[in-house]
Amino acid sequence: MGSKKVLQAKFYQSESGKEPVREWLHSLSHEDKKAIGNDIKTVEFGWPQGMPLCEHLENGILEVRTNLKDKIARVLFCIQDDTMYLLVGIIKKTQKTPKESLNLAKKRKRRLFNGN
Repeated sequence: MGSKKVLQAKFYQSESGKEPVREWLHSLSHEDKKAIGNDIKTVEFGWPQGMPLCEHLENGILEVRTNLKDKIARVLFCIQDDTMYLLVGIIKKTQKTPKESLNLAKKRKRRLFNGN
């Protein structure tokens, strides 16, 4: 891992000022937050990253993949210039990323860059 950030992670912020991924992280155990944070940091300092840490899903949406002790976490994000926008955080219950989570990430990305 390099000594300088390649990307700067920022939380998506809704029109009301809420940061859904930050709120989701706060709901997790300290151990889980630390593991997810370390993986996000690895992306910030080591971009570009591929599997097994990152996977491109579709329409510019990517995911940081974190294997926790007894579950799997994903943070869906997009990149604009040198910024990694954290759009959706989930604990996966199935092998595939849920369509509703992917659709929500696309919607938040559109709001972020198009304002609608």
